[in-house]
Amino acid sequence: MTGRRQHYAHFYGLQPIPRDDRPLALVHGNCQAESLRVLLDGDASPVRTVRVPPVHELTAADLPHLDRLLAEVDVLVAQPVRDGYRGLPLGTAEVLGRAGRRPRIVVVPIIRWAALHPFSVIVRSPAGDPPLVPYHDLRTLALAAGRPALPESPSPDAVRAVRALSVRELHARQERHGALPVVDLLEAAGSGAVHTVNHPGNEVLTGLTRRVLAAAGLPGEPADPRRTLLDSVHTPVLPAVLAALGLGGAGRDHWLVHGRPLPDADVRAAQLRWYADHPGVAAAGLDRHAEAAAVLGTA
Repeated sequence: MTGRRQHYAHFYGLQPIPRDDRPLALVHGNCQAESLRVLLDGDASPVRTVRVPPVHELTAADLPHLDRLLAEVDVLVAQPVRDGYRGLPLGTAEVLGRAGRRPRIVVVPIIRWAALHPFSVIVRSPAGDPPLVPYHDLRTLALAAGRPALPESPSPDAVRAVRALSVRELHARQERHGALPVVDLLEAAGSGAVHTVNHPGNEVLTGLTRRVLAAAGLPGEPADPRRTLLDSVHTPVLPAVLAALGLGGAGRDHWLVHGRPLPDADVRAAQLRWYADHPGVAAAGLDRHAEAAAVLGTA
C-alpha cells in the first residue's frame, strides 16, 4: 500500500465513504479545489466530502475509483477542465455525464491573480518546472531570452495595468464557463489575496466556499481550516506594488518555501542556468505572457 493510496483512502475504497443524511460533494480540479474541499469538510458542514487526487494526478487506473464515487455524488463542485484532459475523460462535462445520479453542479473559476506579483507567471513546458520554485519571473525570462530588460521595479501605472489584465481574464473565464464570481473577493482581500499568482489566501477561499454553498442551495458556513491553506510557497511582494495598489505593508524581498526564506537572487541565478540548459523555454514564456511583459516594459 503506497502513501498516496493511504492519503486518498476513501477514494481508493480502503476506508468506507462517511455516511449520514448529508449530501455527498465531490470537488474536482487542482490544488485550489482541494482547499475548497477542506473548507466544505467539517462536522457542522451541510455536506460530506471525500478527498480525491487533483485532476492532473489522476491516471487511467484511477477511473474505476472515480466512477465508484461518482455513483453516489449529490453535488459536483468543479473547476473548468477541458474534455479529454491528458487523454482521459476527466473534463468537467465528462465527469458530470458519468455521474450515476444527476448531481447539482457548481462551477468555480481557476484563480490567477497577478496584481500582487506582476512579474510572476506560470509557463507550462515539456521541460517541467524551473528549479527552486515552480514559477517564472518575466524579468528573468527577458534576460534568458536576450530580450530588452524589464525594470526591476514596475511603475504604478504598470502595476495597475497588470491588475486590470487579471480582472479581465478572470471575468472572461467566469463568463465562458458560468463560474461563480471571485474578482470582488480578490480585490477586497488586498495584500492577503494570494500567496502566489495561483494560490489564493484563506479569505478568498472562504468567501468562494460560502458562494459554493449558496449556489448549491445548502445553508451553512465554511469550516475553519485552522491553518493557512496553499501555504507551501509565498512569492516576494515589492513595496512599489503595494503602494501602487493603495495597500499597506512593507513588502518582502524574498520567497518563503515551506516557511523558510529563499533569496530571490538565488532563484534567479538557478533559473537562468536552467533556461540555458533548456533553450526556447524563456522565449516561449515571454510570448505566452507578451501582454503583461509589454505593459511592464513601459515603466
